[in-house]
Amino acid sequence: MKRLISVSLALVICLCLLVGTERQAMAYVDPGTGLLALQSVGSAAAATAFFLRRRIMALFSKKEAAATPLPVVVKSDSRKAA
Repeated sequence: MKRLISVSLALVICLCLLVGTERQAMAYVDPGTGLLALQSVGSAAAATAFFLRRRIMALFSKKEAAATPLPVVVKSDSRKAA
């Protein structure tokens, strides 16, 4: 337990030092960066919709259609008919 407290205290001190000694950044942001972020969000949404597609379809389907039983199809043996 003492070791966990020591490690967490050291991490908090390092974080405080990093935040306290921060300097102003003079950097250039490419205009395409915003589009890249938008594309990332869109692809994550599309992937989520793909994995949850059955639940999404269940929201829009009628509840009565799920309760009706499917018709039973009996296959005949063609060898006996000949």
